[in-house]
Amino acid sequence: MTFNKMKFFSSGLAILALSFAAFAQAQPPSTTAQAPAASSPAAALPSADSILDKYVAAIGGEAAWRKLNSRVSKGTIDIPSANLSGTVEVHEKAPDFSLAVVNLSGMTFQRGFDGAAGWSNDPQNGLRTLSGAEGEDSKREADFYHQLHMRKNYSKWKVIGTEKIGDHDAYALEATSSSGDVDKMYFDAKSDLLLRAIRTVHSPQGDEVIQSDLSDYRDTDGIKLPFSVHQTSVQAEYTITFTEVHHNVDLSDGQFAKPAASTDAK
Repeated sequence: MTFNKMKFFSSGLAILALSFAAFAQAQPPSTTAQAPAASSPAAALPSADSILDKYVAAIGGEAAWRKLNSRVSKGTIDIPSANLSGTVEVHEKAPDFSLAVVNLSGMTFQRGFDGAAGWSNDPQNGLRTLSGAEGEDSKREADFYHQLHMRKNYSKWKVIGTEKIGDHDAYALEATSSSGDVDKMYFDAKSDLLLRAIRTVHSPQGDEVIQSDLSDYRDTDGIKLPFSVHQTSVQAEYTITFTEVHHNVDLSDGQFAKPAASTDAK
């Protein structure tokens, strides 16, 4: 396997090993993502608070989410351009434990958060603790109730207009984090569900913009989750399809711990 392919797997697949909840999270847009151009703001757009309130209601409401304390999600990943396919499995537990495992072309990629710190293990970078911006991303992404906590992650919200996402009219929002990052999200004007998120993934190979298109929302134990996530970056284009989602599974804290090793990869 060439180095370029290894870089593709390590950076392009980093996003796959995030918690299932994090698929509804967005970060800074970039020319590498295929976001539509912003339209002119309409005369009477709903407020950001109204859009976020309707989003929470559309995915089942806070009360339904609070009834759940763990999740096991299983699915597949397909990369047509490379003629590759594999499996994805994500374990999550409230309040902030996560473990994702991607098996692809004979290689295994792991990413976890043990309630205090994030870690990853992949063929190129080995086993390491996540720090800096990558560590902060991991901490935020591990929040089991991320969808309910979107406001606390940002200091400023702005509705910038309406745009077309496929056949859907969507409200486009920008949100500024405490660190100054401007994130972008698109919410369906009719269903109130998140259709697209644009985010930056931090890795040892550098920052990379990932565009996630979310679809096939299904009712699952009183809440709605997207079972199909199509992701695009400068490195690759691929689709994650979830086939099983189980809630309130008995998961021990220990299973999210960083594996033992003599030293971290440098």
